[in-house]
Amino acid sequence: MTEADIHTIAIAGASGQMGGLFFKAFADLGRTVIALDLPYTEDTLREALTDCDMLLLSVPVTAMKSVLDQVVPYLNGTTILCDVGSVKMLPMKAMTESYDGPVVGTHPLFGPVIPEDFTPKIAVAPGRETDTDAANKVTSLMQACGYDCFSTTAEDHDRSMAFVQGLNFTSTVAFLAAARDVEGIDNFITPSFKRRLDSARKMLTQDTELFEIISESNPFLQEVNRKFMSYLSLAAGGDLDLLADRAQWWWRNETS
Repeated sequence: MTEADIHTIAIAGASGQMGGLFFKAFADLGRTVIALDLPYTEDTLREALTDCDMLLLSVPVTAMKSVLDQVVPYLNGTTILCDVGSVKMLPMKAMTESYDGPVVGTHPLFGPVIPEDFTPKIAVAPGRETDTDAANKVTSLMQACGYDCFSTTAEDHDRSMAFVQGLNFTSTVAFLAAARDVEGIDNFITPSFKRRLDSARKMLTQDTELFEIISESNPFLQEVNRKFMSYLSLAAGGDLDLLADRAQWWWRNETS
């Protein structure tokens, strides 16, 4: 099985940043790539979707149900229905309930601009047990584009991303909001604090709505927030050595 099993690809949301990224990546492989952008019409949907091998949904999670209602009637039952959202359980539930054909959820763990020192990975999850072959085809296609892929489930994905994206957002918002209450704190900024401010700037000045939607759509975020609060309670009780020891797990396997 190779990426050549997927010849014709339609992308809903091709004019967006991630849709455009994959449009170019697939076109560079020599695939036939069809851009679908609003407003969708019966003629454009019929022409684009009737015989395509994969439909990639690069749309906001809040628009998923509406888009599915419009596109699914034109899929032929063998087309792979795929998404690139940052949460998986709710979108994949919507896809499998709307479409009887193969469903694959993916999450590119990167944005449209990939840092030079970062390995671009994509999480891949079959919608049903019977969709494993389709997930393998999508994995092969993404690997041909130069991305590392790994298999997961929608639940495992969302549990991890509740920390990586959700808690990262909520804890950063809470931390900076609390620090703001200290009068004159801007006179005491250290290099390490500045690095934290710099890393949070885009999240809180440009992508706030995106992170709010991602966080609210992840069913595990409140559970993760409560767990984080339990660790803060340890810090408040003075158990910083215990917390520091647990935190050092991230670097213990590094080779010297």
